[in-house]
Amino acid sequence: MKSTRRKAATAAVLAVLALGGTLAATTPASAATPTRYNGACGAGYDVIRATPVHSSQSTIPATTFVTYNSSAGKVCAVTVRTNPGPRVFMEVTLDTWPYSSGEAKDSGSYAGYAGPVYKDVPDDGQCLTWSGSFDIYYNSENGNCT
Repeated sequence: MKSTRRKAATAAVLAVLALGGTLAATTPASAATPTRYNGACGAGYDVIRATPVHSSQSTIPATTFVTYNSSAGKVCAVTVRTNPGPRVFMEVTLDTWPYSSGEAKDSGSYAGYAGPVYKDVPDDGQCLTWSGSFDIYYNSENGNCT
């Protein structure tokens, strides 16, 4: 990716990070508390988005976290259980839209989390997409468009 594109992508990721902080600060205190990020993506990865997997309006059995490492130029996603327990089907996917070199995906029967999966920072004109599953419950979101 050209230096200008990398700077634009970094700026877009930082903007999403800033927006995420604003959204978190405005969440009502009565909202369900999502899972905490477990650091599975490794050192230098900071959370830029957290998308809860809801099993009801007030129950969040898992959360999909999207993280970013500026020095590596990579994004990472992991779906983390709120309360680790017996193995259950879990999944995490990370991709780009409108074109992709192939999604990064991990799925299986896990006690704690699915992932991590990694992708390069999206090129100009692309959006980052992610999803997570816990048992029969699913979340999906796209953001970080450059």
